[in-house]
Amino acid sequence: MIDTPQGVAASHAIRVLLIDDQRMVGEAVRRMLLDEPGLVFEYCQKPEDAVATAERFGPTVILQDLVMPAIDGLTLVDRYRANPQLREVPTIVLSSQEEPLVKAEAFARGANDYLVKLPDRIELLARIRHHSKGYIHLLERNEAFAALAESQRALAAELAEAAEYVRSLLPAPMSGPLAVRWDFESCSSVGGDSFGYHWIDDDHFAAYLLDVCGHGVGAALLSVSAMNTLSGRTLRNVDFRDPDTVLARLNEVFAMERHNNMYFTIWYGVYHRGTRKLRYATAGHPPSLLYTASGDGEAERLITPALPIGFVPDVDYTVAETHIPAGSRLYLLSDGVYEVQLPSGEEMRFDDFVPLLQAPPPAGPEGLRGIRAAVAALQGRERFDDDFSLVEIVFA
Repeated sequence: MIDTPQGVAASHAIRVLLIDDQRMVGEAVRRMLLDEPGLVFEYCQKPEDAVATAERFGPTVILQDLVMPAIDGLTLVDRYRANPQLREVPTIVLSSQEEPLVKAEAFARGANDYLVKLPDRIELLARIRHHSKGYIHLLERNEAFAALAESQRALAAELAEAAEYVRSLLPAPMSGPLAVRWDFESCSSVGGDSFGYHWIDDDHFAAYLLDVCGHGVGAALLSVSAMNTLSGRTLRNVDFRDPDTVLARLNEVFAMERHNNMYFTIWYGVYHRGTRKLRYATAGHPPSLLYTASGDGEAERLITPALPIGFVPDVDYTVAETHIPAGSRLYLLSDGVYEVQLPSGEEMRFDDFVPLLQAPPPAGPEGLRGIRAAVAALQGRERFDDDFSLVEIVFA
């Protein structure tokens, strides 16, 4: 891409710059072009001023005399081609003789055309318009590319802002009888993952993770709306301790025909502190993984198969229940943690991901980031095509 000469991109008029040490030639060319509509003419008699004049004037074509004192025409052609602002400007060499070797040298140095002066007016105008038209098209293309690049920069900034906003809404880690930490990395485009957890009352603790179909601002907005609905407990006539009731009501509120044909999957569970029972329901979402401290390292997969939220009306969501022994680890996750492309071209499977969590990750936030790093190593790159969401709940 070239630097656009000052003034040309705005007007796109044909702007002719003549460099010739003979004033009578300058006047003759000026008269040839005098009555041409949409054409601006500039004359420079001193070759040492040629480059500066061209930078200021912004020609769409340069008429360059070949033989001049101090600086010859081909040397100036070299200087135009070395100048970022002028290197693409068409240059027509004017010579007093028809010499094949000189012509060849001119084209080798970067000239676009060669005329014996003074040429016929009609021919001169035709060549000026031909070369200027091509250059103006180049300027217009560059303007379009620049506008597109600026639009992409603005879009990237907006997507980054949207991703940061989604992240700011995620709950802080918890410590105590229930210790919660998480790792979240938004994909290159804004995704649709979000999650939350909170005490419903003194005995019931809710945790959930949802994933809106697709990517982009629309998916992020729907994800935030659903998450706020759950965290704010704004569903009417719903007992948030009943996972099936919560999902059924979400399915009514977030029917895809009312939300730009978008839907989402979700895992929703409620833990009762007194009985250590976890009741949960899912809607098209991957299973959560429960590892017990006294177990053999195998995970219990917590899932109740059902269609995603908003997909179709009147879905019956079922509840399952499991006991949570002391020291158990529960992992909520999105499909972005394992649906990655491996170097072999195959897609990583859920079963390939499960062993990564068999041993408790190291303490602190870096521990879960190590899981993400392990998956990134398997796919051979740091960036993910989907949001990476992994929540760990440790039951004391």
